[in-house]
Amino acid sequence: MAKTAKATAGKNAKRTGEGLKVRRVFTTDGVHPYDQVEWEKRDVVMTNWRDGSVNFQQDGVEFPSFWSQNAAQIVTSKYFRGAVGTPQRESSLKQLISRVVDTYHEAGRKNGYFASDEDAEIFSEELTWLLLHQYFSFNSPVWFNVGTAAPQQVSACFILSVDDSMESILDWYKEEGLIFKGGSGAGVNLSKIRGSNELLSSGGNASGPVSFMRGADASAGTIKSGGATRRAAKMVVLDVDHPDVEEFIETKSREEDKIRALRDAGFDVDLGGDDIVSVQYQNANNSVRVSDEFMRAVDEGTDYALRNRMDGSEAGRRDARSVFKKMAKAAWECADPGIQYDDVINSWHTNPNTDRINASNPCSEYMSLDNSSCNLASLNLMKFLADDGSFDVDRFAAAVETVITAMEVSISFADFPTEKIGDTTRKYRQLGIGYSNLGALLMASGLAYDSEEGRSLSAAITALMTGVSYRRSAEIAGAVGPYEGYAVNAEPHARVMAKHAKAVEDVRTFGDIDATILGAARDEWGKGNKLGAVNGWRNAQASVLAPTGTISFMMDADTTGIEPDLALVKHKKLVGGGSMEIVNQTIPRALDRLGYGEREAGEIVDFIAENGHVVGAPHLSEDHYTVFDCAMGQRSISPMGHVHMMAAVQPFLSGAISKTVNVPESATIDDIGEIYLQGWKLGLKALAVYRDNCKVGQPLSAKKNESEEAETASSETVSEAGAPVRKKLPQRRSSQVTSFNVAGAEGYMTASTYPDTGKIGEVFLKMSKQGSTLAGVMDAFSIAISVALQYGVPLEEYVRKFTNMRFEPAGMTDDSDVRMASSLVDYIFRRLALDYLPYDERAALGILTTAERTAELNGEDPATVSEQADSDAEKAEAPVSPAAKPASSNGSNLLYSSAAREADAPLCMNCGTRMRPSGSCYACDGCGATSGCS
Repeated sequence: MAKTAKATAGKNAKRTGEGLKVRRVFTTDGVHPYDQVEWEKRDVVMTNWRDGSVNFQQDGVEFPSFWSQNAAQIVTSKYFRGAVGTPQRESSLKQLISRVVDTYHEAGRKNGYFASDEDAEIFSEELTWLLLHQYFSFNSPVWFNVGTAAPQQVSACFILSVDDSMESILDWYKEEGLIFKGGSGAGVNLSKIRGSNELLSSGGNASGPVSFMRGADASAGTIKSGGATRRAAKMVVLDVDHPDVEEFIETKSREEDKIRALRDAGFDVDLGGDDIVSVQYQNANNSVRVSDEFMRAVDEGTDYALRNRMDGSEAGRRDARSVFKKMAKAAWECADPGIQYDDVINSWHTNPNTDRINASNPCSEYMSLDNSSCNLASLNLMKFLADDGSFDVDRFAAAVETVITAMEVSISFADFPTEKIGDTTRKYRQLGIGYSNLGALLMASGLAYDSEEGRSLSAAITALMTGVSYRRSAEIAGAVGPYEGYAVNAEPHARVMAKHAKAVEDVRTFGDIDATILGAARDEWGKGNKLGAVNGWRNAQASVLAPTGTISFMMDADTTGIEPDLALVKHKKLVGGGSMEIVNQTIPRALDRLGYGEREAGEIVDFIAENGHVVGAPHLSEDHYTVFDCAMGQRSISPMGHVHMMAAVQPFLSGAISKTVNVPESATIDDIGEIYLQGWKLGLKALAVYRDNCKVGQPLSAKKNESEEAETASSETVSEAGAPVRKKLPQRRSSQVTSFNVAGAEGYMTASTYPDTGKIGEVFLKMSKQGSTLAGVMDAFSIAISVALQYGVPLEEYVRKFTNMRFEPAGMTDDSDVRMASSLVDYIFRRLALDYLPYDERAALGILTTAERTAELNGEDPATVSEQADSDAEKAEAPVSPAAKPASSNGSNLLYSSAAREADAPLCMNCGTRMRPSGSCYACDGCGATSGCS
């Protein structure tokens, strides 16, 4: 990335005031924030998931005692600068925070932002305190670059432009590469490129925008952002009236068919896999930009015109519903394309006199002028929730003031990948303040995510955040002048500010807490708009809601961005390695808020820890179940619940919202179309939909009915008194011997069954290295499992507990149905599930044979494949358990269970941990890597 000339605040606008006065809120005069916390030394070790080798290690790093091991590991491996093992390597959080804050402090003082050096010093200490105590975080490029010898790129989000010329298209390739290299993501609208039906000046037809996407996609696939820390993130947009829009819509769904074929042939097509590079268009999110005219045509069932790019002439007409259904069908098949509502976006645009908004960043939250950028920062909402359930409005407003000031200051020293982007960003100074941990905040407040009360609180907080941001922006404009492009956009900017303020009046409140926050928001918008009428504003945009994957982990947040909780039980990383499953810490707080006593709450938490859900939990009222609904699991939030939450907060954001609306596998193409239609009617700016099981490598699952679950606990193992009774196998029993090899560790498994039921009752495991510790442990493990099976512990419970357990040896196996195993026990119980569990139970756990997966991809019923396999085995007189037969292949209600949904996400390309959804992207709990921008 080439360094561009830095522009001072004074150069962009005439200084009109005496600088900002800064008040102390979080710090104590005369005491540095570092001296108020307890520090400790830790070792950070990260291993390669394939072979167990150490791929990162730094011992003796220093962090506050209240920071989790996970947060310390992410910061150490991703954000500490300098070569490991050299004196230049950072080894303390103090060094990292000071490197960044000192740069902001000096730039703010130098460029006249503060009334005095004392105010600048207070700003520095307040900023340090907020970062140290995990109240907020800057986006990743700040931690990568600020205060280093590298170009100081602070923006995570970029929007580029492409014209209809080869020179412009090649510039696009280059500019994207520079942005990815700096740790950020970029989006672009390709609608200016002539369609494949139009002629070239030299004769012949043009290639069309889809063909040029191939080159950009290949380039993005070879570049890891920020050195080797993140994958390239990009967005490609095409207008719905472009002649090639239907080809664009189906681009990724066609490629998904190729991925399936490669996967079934044994190629590695997982995220970061060796063979995924042979498939095109996999490095970008695609979105169609639709107009109100088009959406009205969809709603009314009429047609609309395609437009040639060269002269705007009509290129034919299309039935709007037909094109719209193609969008929904492609999204149903592979989650792309998303949808962007052009007229809504531009109706909230503060700078229309400069140009319209054509595109977005990769995750669709930043929407502004072409060739512009936005730096992000996100607040940890849980930090402002008091023990009595109230929200600390004053401290929240003070934190927003400090963060917005810092974000604005960064533009005065930031470097940009191109002069065009630098020029636009300095002239319009777009910021993207947002928040994380909303889902946890609502649960801790005893509010359901999908409820009017939850949406009211969310809207009030968002309105307050953006209101304070623009009020502060007007104050900064009074000190150093408004943004350079403000003069020609004064009227539309003020009009949009009035729209935000009007939207506050439309929010309905349900209690003292949301009413108090909304009242404060109303005051902030009133003060800010009065001040802006005098001073103007320093920033064309102020707020967005980003996915916040990595930085949420850095802040030890339970949830990311605007998302609800993913699940009620999560993995906690332990100091010294390993992890354990724990109930989310938000749950006890929620139970207290709902009025449950300590003993009752303890029993509810124990139930959740054992079952992963609240259904049937002792003492818990069914009226409170909705409070604990999550993005996945037995009780998951409805798709429209996500859409309505987005609609509640959208009027209070300068930009948009990075969020994916999850729908069950059973959702139809029409269901997805209806979500896209309602998103437009509810005033959203953008929307993406993800249907469970629509991507390669995702297992099917089946819903078990209550009678089947009851059958699992065999009554033969329970006495009349209710005590468990051991049912031993007879001396002569049917057995099946399986040889296996997991990452070079060879062994044999002997599984024996009851002659009357065919259910498994005994497992013996022998490792090839006799006398080794591993062999001895496996012997003991075999005995423990066998005894428990004979006492009636269902095999399904063992499969659920032991699959996905990770330890060495782990890796490739010689089993065609279980090609990869994360440990020996992971392999063993996957193999036992395939051999001895009914099809529907295996499917619920995401365990299918290769033949069953192939059948599903071919549009066949996998259950019939299972039936045929059992039939063939019986004909061959093989010892196949009757329990392995599917109960029924007709009318199976295929849904997506929690276990299957976790398996749905890709493996992290850095550490191999299963990633989880984060907005429109994926984030890794293990190392903090993301597939998007945060």
